[in-house]
Amino acid sequence: MTERHHIFSGHADALSDDAYDDEGFVVEGEEEGDRPSALYDGDQLEREERAALRRVAGLSTELEDVTEVEYRQLRLERVVLASVWSEGTLVDAENSLRELAALAETAGALVLEGVIQRRQKPDTATYLGKGKAEELRDIVINEGADTVICDTELAPSQRRALEDVVKVKVIDRTALILDIFAQHAKSREGKAQVELAQLQYLLPRLRGWGESMSRQAGGQAAGGQGMGSRGPGETKIELDRRRINSRIAKLKRDIAGMKTHRDTKRGSRRSNGIPSVAIAGYTNAGKSSILNRLTGAGVLVQNQLFATLDPTVRRSETPDGREFTFTDTVGFVRQLPHQLVEAFRSTLEEVADSDLLLHVVDGSHPDPEGQISAVRAVLADVDATDVLEVIVVNKADIADPEVVDRILRHEKHAVAVSARTGQGLDELRALIAEELPQPDIDVDVLLPYGRGDLVSRIHDEGEILASDHVSEGTRVTARVNADLAAELTAYGV
Repeated sequence: MTERHHIFSGHADALSDDAYDDEGFVVEGEEEGDRPSALYDGDQLEREERAALRRVAGLSTELEDVTEVEYRQLRLERVVLASVWSEGTLVDAENSLRELAALAETAGALVLEGVIQRRQKPDTATYLGKGKAEELRDIVINEGADTVICDTELAPSQRRALEDVVKVKVIDRTALILDIFAQHAKSREGKAQVELAQLQYLLPRLRGWGESMSRQAGGQAAGGQGMGSRGPGETKIELDRRRINSRIAKLKRDIAGMKTHRDTKRGSRRSNGIPSVAIAGYTNAGKSSILNRLTGAGVLVQNQLFATLDPTVRRSETPDGREFTFTDTVGFVRQLPHQLVEAFRSTLEEVADSDLLLHVVDGSHPDPEGQISAVRAVLADVDATDVLEVIVVNKADIADPEVVDRILRHEKHAVAVSARTGQGLDELRALIAEELPQPDIDVDVLLPYGRGDLVSRIHDEGEILASDHVSEGTRVTARVNADLAAELTAYGV
């Protein structure tokens, strides 16, 4: 027996016969609690949930403005989103699918429909299961879609099997995020990192058909026919795999060289005793907007996922005149592909080496705590969990005040701001000045007039308590850091 549920906007209209059990056997007159325990085989999902392919309302990004429709249709792929809900609540599953819709829109796609299938775990063959894959095919045909995007990373066999059923291109969440990164990377290092991640993703997914899959053969392997019967040598798929491996090796060497350059610049800032503040957080949380507000950096700001891929370093200073640097980093997202984490490791090390981490959270997001957890998971991958963290709840002007208060109560170091209105930014500046390393060594030195460079460094890096010009030079009493104190030892009074 078959049953179908048509789900629109999260409501089910069941078309099933209660005279059948979960396996299709007749159980007339039997109450659910009367079934023999021998039939129990573990926790099962509700019958209606298993049969439902839920449609998620409000995902369509079709335009009503006639002036833009023709342009959009020329450049956009028309996509249907598909997800398997196996854990968490329905709200979590819908939030994840809405995020996938935002990712698809950022990549330049037109989202037509989104469906969720309730299963204990994704089907190993077609991800959704054969029956639901056929229902998805009907939706694709009705909507006129040319692509299906699945809300997870598919195994190569799952993608092929689902494509065979729905008859259109199928991509997964990982491929979508890699495509967005490829569109947005601008610097040489960023482009190399994205290409490396793409090739690492592609390598196990190479496909070949027909004769291109044949292997070398000769002697007994060729039926004993010997010379003249050998295969074509290295096949196309083998050649592609070798070329990709060679390219991966070259990209890793290039990125290692770029990392050396980045480490040199970071070491130079360290040797000058300049503290660093890293800005990290979920994509589109407003990191670049906050950097612009605090420093006037002029970094690209767009209401778009992954608008920033290339780190920006800007100098700033605390209200009491101490210099430090701000570093804007790439945004994170749930299920950030591990290939990207590895490829961007040298960039993310900026966070691990910083003195203070501003973890920016979108207070208006439906699940800000989920964003915090996703970012911390990535930070753990790059050994950045020991850095002092300040939670910055952005978009406080449009966020639910109860949500903002909940985050501020739960997090030890937290502040609510709005990069758009400027709310809370003075408090954030004061908090940065308080949390950055303070000069803690008192010195009393007499510096010759020829060592104005040391006087300048004391002004920049330390806190001058008293200063007096005498005939031998400048007498300075100050509080400085350990590196500068060591250089001033020779001039102690």
